[in-house]
Amino acid sequence: MSLDLSKIAAQIIGMVTRLKEGSTERQARLGYALDTARTADFAGLKKKVAASRTTWLVAGLTDGLHQSYPAPALPDEFTVLATDGSHIDVDRHRTARCYLINIGTVVLKYGLNPDAKLDSFPHLYADDAELVIAAEDTRDREQVIEGTLLGIKRSVEECAHLAAISAALPPHTGNLALLDGSLILWGLGSQDYPEFVIKALLEKGMLHYLDEIRQLNSDRKLAIASYISFPRSNDVANSLRVALCPHDIVDTDRFCKDCKKLECEKIAGIQDRDLFDSFLKPGERSSLFINQSSVVREHYGIHRIYFFYLKAGEEIARIEIPQWVANNPELLNLTHSLVLDQCQRGQGYPVALSEAHEQAVVTGTDRENFWQLVESSLVDERLPASTSAKSQSKRTRWV
Repeated sequence: MSLDLSKIAAQIIGMVTRLKEGSTERQARLGYALDTARTADFAGLKKKVAASRTTWLVAGLTDGLHQSYPAPALPDEFTVLATDGSHIDVDRHRTARCYLINIGTVVLKYGLNPDAKLDSFPHLYADDAELVIAAEDTRDREQVIEGTLLGIKRSVEECAHLAAISAALPPHTGNLALLDGSLILWGLGSQDYPEFVIKALLEKGMLHYLDEIRQLNSDRKLAIASYISFPRSNDVANSLRVALCPHDIVDTDRFCKDCKKLECEKIAGIQDRDLFDSFLKPGERSSLFINQSSVVREHYGIHRIYFFYLKAGEEIARIEIPQWVANNPELLNLTHSLVLDQCQRGQGYPVALSEAHEQAVVTGTDRENFWQLVESSLVDERLPASTSAKSQSKRTRWV
C-alpha cells in the first residue's frame, strides 16, 4: 500500500506556515551574524577560536571571515577526473553473505584535443577475509563490513580508483581530481570503532591514496577536492558564536549552563551557506577555513582538511581540499577555476561528478536482479538458496 498523502496534507500546510512565520526572525539573525563577521577583530577572534573548548565544531580561521575571491582564468589545456560509487549491502535474509561495490570513473579532457573516458568497476566481495576487517596482531578481533562501515569502505574505494586514473595522466598538465561528498570519513568518529579498523580505512586507506595523488605533483599539477552540494555545515557560523561569547576563553561545558546573556543565541540556526550566499557574487569563493574535527586533528596530518565556499550558480557549495592543496596558490586557484567551470558546464553541479554517478548508480531493479543472479547461480550448483520468511513475505502480494 502506498502512502496516503491526504492524511498528512494538513500537517504539511502547518509546517509551511511555521516556516513562513519564522522567516522574519531568521533574517534578523542573519543580519546580526553578517554584522558580527564584518566588525569582529579578526586577529583577536583567531586566537579566541584556537583557545576555545566547545561541544560544537568551530572552523579554524586563516585569512578572514567575509573576504571574497574572484575565479582565476582557466588554463588552455586541463583534465578533470571524478569517481563516485554505489553498493549493495550484505543482506542477512539471504543465504549468500556478500556485498558489491560499483565505482564509476570519468576522465574529461579539455583543450585542443578534447576527450572523454567513462567506465564502471563493479566488484563482488564474498571471501571470508573480504567480509571483515581483521586485526593484524590476532585472529580473534575483527569487524564485520556492513552498514555504515561498508559506506566508509566505498568512500575509500572511490579515492583508490581516483588515484589510479590520476596516475595515468600525462606529465606537465593541469588537472583536478574530484570526489562527491566529504574528504573526511565522518563515520569513523560517529561510532566507537577499534583502532585497527581506523588504521585499515584511514592510514592504509583514504590517507594512503591521498598521498599517492599528492606525490603525482612531482611532474604535473594535480589538485584533489571534494564537492558538497547544499551543505548544512555551520563551522564558520559557530566561529561567530565564539566572537559573541562574553568569556575570554570559551568553554561550553563550564560556562553555558549558567550563562544568562546567551549572546551566541542571537545567531542560532544560521548555517554557513546563509552567510556566504549573502555576499559572494557568482563565481566567487570565500576565505579558506580549517576543519577542526577530532578525526582530522588526530589522523590526517599533512592531509588536514581545509575548505571554502563557492557560489556556483544558484547554490553555495562547500569545497574541501587537503592542506597541501590549500597551501599551494597554484593548486588552490586551479581548484577554484576548474570546479566553477564544471558547475557551469553541468547546470550548477560538476558535470564530471554527474557522469561518474551515472556510471556508478545501482538501481532498485539492479539490486533485485543481482540477488536473483546470486540465487540462480547457487541453484545451478545445487547449493542451498533459501531466503528468510520475512524476505519472501515482502516480495509476495497477499491481498
